[in-house]
Amino acid sequence: MKLFGETLSLFVALSWTVTALFAEVGSKRMGSLAFNAIRMTMSLIMFYLALWLMMGTPYPRYADGGTWLWLLLSGLVGYVIGDYCLMQGYILIGSRFGQLFMTLSAPSAAIVGRLFLGEEMRPIAIVGMIVTIGGIAMSILSKDNDKSTQQQNGGRLKLNLPVNGIVYACGAGICQGIGLVLSKVGLLHYDASLSAALASGTVESGVLDVPWDISIAFASTMIRGLMGLTGFLLLMMLLKNERLDRLRSAVRDRKAMWCAAGSMLFGPFIGVSVSLMATRYTATGIAQTLFALTPVLIIAPAAWLFHQKVRVREVIGAIVSVCGAALFFLF
Repeated sequence: MKLFGETLSLFVALSWTVTALFAEVGSKRMGSLAFNAIRMTMSLIMFYLALWLMMGTPYPRYADGGTWLWLLLSGLVGYVIGDYCLMQGYILIGSRFGQLFMTLSAPSAAIVGRLFLGEEMRPIAIVGMIVTIGGIAMSILSKDNDKSTQQQNGGRLKLNLPVNGIVYACGAGICQGIGLVLSKVGLLHYDASLSAALASGTVESGVLDVPWDISIAFASTMIRGLMGLTGFLLLMMLLKNERLDRLRSAVRDRKAMWCAAGSMLFGPFIGVSVSLMATRYTATGIAQTLFALTPVLIIAPAAWLFHQKVRVREVIGAIVSVCGAALFFLF
């Protein structure tokens, strides 16, 4: 089908917009770790059923040791660290600004890809980094209009967001980029492992006749999710303010549970899996650029749902940041 990959990529951007809105509400009600643990548990149940239908087994079939290693590392960086930072960012600065910082995944992926995979990093990538950071700065900085402090600082720029929220959001964007590169390595191992199984004639089909590249996308995301759930549960046991008993009160919050279900469906289950599929049907640059539209797409619904006042410079900053991310992939 013409433009199938591009359509999938745009769907991913919309999916991540929806999951970010659900996640902001749910994480504020449950806490970041409890919310992540619950939605990751939900997603693993969905993956269990999906893989049984697609591959004939409820676990990632034909994945070798290398596949598990790299995808577990990807889950550690992208889910455990990245999603923890992202949910903390949602709590402190909201999903609209949290998603803005996710454009940092492009430069972080480019740098890590250069270091670990030897991928070419052209001069335009440096321009992309500057544009991306400039767009973020445009959105979160403003002139100090307080007359009492203008005389002291000369009317310098000030941050509109709490510093700890910015740090968490930056960590989320950087970890997503690193996790993307690790996932790419894991998928290469999975492809090689499946090809070997196909060559030996030992591959069996599942209940549904689903193309193997789609099945691999869901199986890979399940491996990452297993690491995610394990990591979140361990953190809840180690951190005093995020104990496991919080899960009991969290599951009684019906609104928060609906938010967890919505975030799971459009995030770890559909969004991430379809994003892996999209890169197979269109150029990676086009797919990644369309994924990066989420910070722009989320502005209107976030302003409407959370009654936020949106300034023109914030909209322009989000667009500039997305354009910076696009420079990494389109040129």
